[in-house]
Amino acid sequence: MVRLFPRSLFVLAAFALLVRPPAASGHGVPESFAELAETLTPAVVSISIEAQAAVSSPRLPAFPEGSPFDRFFEKFFERHGGGAPRESRPAFSLGSGFIVDASGHVVTNAHVVEGAEKIVIRLDDGSEHRAATVGTDPKTDIALLKIEAEGPFPFVSFGDSDAVRVGDWVIAIGNPFGFGSTVTAGIISARQRDLNAGPYDEFLQTDAPINRGNSGGPLFNMEGGVIGVNTAIYLPPGRSVSGGIGFAVPSNIAGHVVDQLMEFGRTRRGWLGVRIQPITPQLAEALDLASEEGALVAMVVEGSPAAAAGLEA
Repeated sequence: MVRLFPRSLFVLAAFALLVRPPAASGHGVPESFAELAETLTPAVVSISIEAQAAVSSPRLPAFPEGSPFDRFFEKFFERHGGGAPRESRPAFSLGSGFIVDASGHVVTNAHVVEGAEKIVIRLDDGSEHRAATVGTDPKTDIALLKIEAEGPFPFVSFGDSDAVRVGDWVIAIGNPFGFGSTVTAGIISARQRDLNAGPYDEFLQTDAPINRGNSGGPLFNMEGGVIGVNTAIYLPPGRSVSGGIGFAVPSNIAGHVVDQLMEFGRTRRGWLGVRIQPITPQLAEALDLASEEGALVAMVVEGSPAAAAGLEA
């Protein structure tokens, strides 16, 4: 027997076909990150830093106002800098990093090892080794260390951060709050974030939980490539955790810096020696330009490559 359906049902069915979302491309929602985490974790390290911090000495006993002792210490501090006596004491901090070759070169943040007098690398197997700083680049907040022990060591490689899209799955592995080998997952929330942290601000933003101690750790794509170096978190007033907003230096920036630190021990950047400014509608009209494209050379530095090439303001 043939059953007849109301015309409205056919209309609804056709509409459902039209509005059905397209099938997700790429990896989709992973069933588990376990295999990837198991493969990558051995190359991620915890970093312990010992530095010297200047602290105020214990307060001196109070003397009656106008007493000889009171006048003596007042003159003494004026003669020796005008402040309370200070002394240096050990200060300790923690960070994360990742090994990038079998010989034991470790990438981390420059701010993690700033002022370090002793650096200890703890591997995933629990072994600890001293490390030395090969070089740092504060402008990108990247540092390169070398483990002072015989390899070979497990290592990971940089991926292509330019290929990353908003919405892609990522995982972060690091040492938050001193809990080593911690794996968190999320997505890329935004690209090319400018945090006013320096001249090379093009941060990847992620909602993979990143907290204190994650600094210098890797942000991985689903192929296991390092597509970012976790560097900063957003801390709203009164909050002590990130709240799901973390930032990483893209691998295509970090990788070039690491190559230079490994080869030269420092970064070597080219320069033109010009000061430029954008073409505004007012400038375009004043200079009788056909469009607002390009940039205006406002100044040429004397003796610079730009001057030698004949550029003029």
